[in-house]
Amino acid sequence: MSGVIIVQNPVGVDDEQIIADKFELMQNYPNPFNPSTKIQYAISNRQFVLLKIFNILGDEVAVLVNEEKEQGVYDITFNATGLSSGMYLYKLQAGSFVETKKMVLLR
Repeated sequence: MSGVIIVQNPVGVDDEQIIADKFELMQNYPNPFNPSTKIQYAISNRQFVLLKIFNILGDEVAVLVNEEKEQGVYDITFNATGLSSGMYLYKLQAGSFVETKKMVLLR
């Protein structure tokens, strides 16, 4: 035994889940991005959620979420490896809530 004791303290504890009180689609970060970006959304009650990525021509290039989700705030990482530089759209559908935002991939 060397007599050295290493103590590591946690820098934070996240015991509480963030409760969403409205539907919201946030702007991706970073934007512009290469090759990946984070998309955050919030749903205020249990819903079937669909989050899709489209190119500027309207062609679907990815489906990030396609399932029922509980109320809450969610983070999704979109990896655009294999896609060309340009503007892309991401569209969130949850029940009657629909919102679309733009993002830019720079190679």
